[in-house]
Amino acid sequence: MARGKIQLKRIENPVHRQVTFCKRRAGLLKKAKELSVLCDAEIGIFIFSAQGKLYELATKGLMGKTMQGLIEKYMKCSSGDQADDEAKEAQILDTKEEIKMLKNEIELLQNGLRYMLGGGAGTMTLDELHVFEKHLEFWIYHIRSTKMEIMFQEIQLLQNKEGILKAANNYLQEMIEDQTGITNIAPMITPYPLTTQNEIFQT
Repeated sequence: MARGKIQLKRIENPVHRQVTFCKRRAGLLKKAKELSVLCDAEIGIFIFSAQGKLYELATKGLMGKTMQGLIEKYMKCSSGDQADDEAKEAQILDTKEEIKMLKNEIELLQNGLRYMLGGGAGTMTLDELHVFEKHLEFWIYHIRSTKMEIMFQEIQLLQNKEGILKAANNYLQEMIEDQTGITNIAPMITPYPLTTQNEIFQT
């Protein structure tokens, strides 16, 4: 005959309740010790009886202060987890704030472009126009910087080509002098003078 399932509820009889407490407490402490030995685990248990009496168990003691060592370890882990959670929450808040700022900036720029293309008077406030003006100045600065960089690269390329042509011209002139003995041949001159970087910048 199978045992019926015991319903967990408070034992009304105080004698039976005390006996059950003693048996279950001893069994719990025994299982905790076995778990510590079998699995090399650090275990700390606090039990307070109905009368307020304290029963405790600590395994893997540190220099005899077993329970104190476990409590310090627990507090250190708890504070570390809490600090990590706070850092993650702060990072999430910063990310949300940054996303919000970017959305507002994109919306402002879109309104500014519609204002420029459609000529919608009154669609933007004075503050929004000031902000949009700063963005335009920033864009113009980068466009000019990129333009000057490209022109400078083209100038360097032309200067390199000029150096190659001069070297080839000198080489051909030396060959002609060696073969014919003719000297003082005018070097080849390109019909278009090269523009220097300073001249472009001045324009």
